[in-house]
Amino acid sequence: MFKLGWFTTGRDKAARDLLSVVQQKIDEGFIPGKIVYVFLSREPGESQESDAFLRLCEDLGLKVYCLSAKHFKPSLRQQNRKAWRISYHQKVYELIKKDPVDLVVLAGYMWVVSAELCQKLPMINLHPALPGGPQGTWQEVIWKLLAERAEETGAMMHLVTPELDRGPAVTFYRFNIKGEKFAPLWEAFEKKLAEKGLAKIIKEEGEQEPLFALIREEGVKRELPLIVYTIKAFADSEIRLVNHQLVDREGKRLLEPFDLTSRIEKYLTTGEW
Repeated sequence: MFKLGWFTTGRDKAARDLLSVVQQKIDEGFIPGKIVYVFLSREPGESQESDAFLRLCEDLGLKVYCLSAKHFKPSLRQQNRKAWRISYHQKVYELIKKDPVDLVVLAGYMWVVSAELCQKLPMINLHPALPGGPQGTWQEVIWKLLAERAEETGAMMHLVTPELDRGPAVTFYRFNIKGEKFAPLWEAFEKKLAEKGLAKIIKEEGEQEPLFALIREEGVKRELPLIVYTIKAFADSEIRLVNHQLVDREGKRLLEPFDLTSRIEKYLTTGEW
C-alpha cells in the first residue's frame, strides 16, 4: 500500500477540505494508499483554524505530529533564517522518521523546507503556474500573466528541492485564458491598462480586478483535483520516484511532466472522479 505523509500549517478551510477529500478518496479505494501521518507546523491552541484542522484529523483517525514553527527558537529565526530552518526541520525529522512514507505532500505548508529534509524525504508541492511559467506567489503569477498577455495558464505539482519552487515538475494542468468568457474582460483590462498602467490597476483594484479574479477562480477549482489525481498517479505507479528520478511504470525516465488536464476537465464537467 502506498504510504503518504502530509505537511501543513492548517491555516484555513481549504487545508481542511483538501485533507478531507484525499482521505475520502482513500476510503473509497480511488487512491490505493494510506496517510501514515500528518505533520502540523502549529501546536494546539495556537490558532482557531489549526485547532479546527486538528479536530478534523481526530475525526478522520489520523496520526498527527505537531511542532510550532512560530514558537521554535524565535530569536534564531530573526537572526539567521537559514540556520533556524535547518534546526527546525531537523526536529521535524526526529518526530516523523520512525514512520517511513513513499511520498510527502506539502498541502498549505507555509514554511520553506530545509535542503536537508527535502533530500531525505520525497516531497511534492503545488506551484500555481505551468512548468516553465512565472515564479512567485499566485498573485505575482497572475499579474505576470496579465502583463505578458498570456494565452494560457495552469498549475503543476513539482518535486521539492533545495532550490525554492524550481524542482522538476511532476504533473500539471493547463487551461486557456483567452476567448469565451475571458474575451470581454481582456478588452476591459486592455483599456484600463492603456489609461492607467499596470501598477495603478494593481494598487486600485488588486485581486478584485475582474480578469485577475476569473483567472484565479478557474485555477483554484482545478487545484484540488490536480493534487488528488497526482497522488493517485503515484499510488497507481503511473509515476514513480527512483533515486530522485521520475520514472514511469516500466522504470523508464519521464522526460516531461505528466499532463492531467483531460482527467481534471472530465471531473469538472461530470463531477465524477
